[in-house]
Amino acid sequence: MASTVAGLSEIDPEISEDPAAWYKSGGLARAASYPAARVADAVGEYLGVRGPRCAISAACASSAMAIALAANMLLDGTVSMMLAGGSDALCPFTLSGFNSLQALDPDPCRPFDRNRKGLNLGEGAAVLVLETLERAEARHANVLAVLRGWAMTNDAFHSTAPQTQGKGLAGCMRLAMEMAEVGGDDIGYVNAHGTGTPLNDVAETNAYDSVFRERKRPIPVSSTKSYFGHCLGAAGALEATITIIAVCCGALLPTLRLTDPIESPSVDWLRGKVVSQEVPLAMSVSAGFGGSNAALIFEHGEFGSER
Repeated sequence: MASTVAGLSEIDPEISEDPAAWYKSGGLARAASYPAARVADAVGEYLGVRGPRCAISAACASSAMAIALAANMLLDGTVSMMLAGGSDALCPFTLSGFNSLQALDPDPCRPFDRNRKGLNLGEGAAVLVLETLERAEARHANVLAVLRGWAMTNDAFHSTAPQTQGKGLAGCMRLAMEMAEVGGDDIGYVNAHGTGTPLNDVAETNAYDSVFRERKRPIPVSSTKSYFGHCLGAAGALEATITIIAVCCGALLPTLRLTDPIESPSVDWLRGKVVSQEVPLAMSVSAGFGGSNAALIFEHGEFGSER
């Protein structure tokens, strides 16, 4: 399970009452020592789940990395089924941090728009059930999608800013495509990280231009953070879920409020209305502070079961 605040607002409610006093009384030290693994423990205890439990806290790529880590455990035979995802609630501590970085947009965010001003914080949770295809077929499960390829990388570029050309994110996408044994023309849709900040959206667009520039037609891309904001530790799992809906239902959500998109020869910015089309393969892309990157490639369960 992934999280960035993991209930911090509950153990330190005084931060919302008097932030200055909270800092002076050692609140930051208490925040740094809060056990993020508590989210995974709470879910495990409630459901009676046995086996490995761990928490991922890699900023905004956390729950995408949790899914990739669970997939690695399945691949090496450590487990046959895992719950993987993330949960994050709005917290004054987080709001104060992003406000100090001047990364917030006071209005509804506009990812990939030339006039974007920043992100909107959101809250949410999403958890996926991952298991081996053999186990799923043995219990006659309704397989929604197959995780065909995944990758995790780190830029080691800057504590908060992305590498401007998006080289690390591009490399991460290529590794996931290499694992999935697919090329740029095989991917039918990308659910972008798309925060709406000036730096992220340019770097991410550059990454898509690098990865998909030889594609026959521009790659359809949208950011669903324009619907529910940036859910931080939960964002990757939420967006993975939306990517699964894309391959299952053929419904590609547009980016809201995208009126003047960043120019890109390789990207077909989805905007205006939901696009209905068959998408056998789709990718979910996540990035986070500290240079964390993750890419997940999902295939329609029907096609994956035939492999």
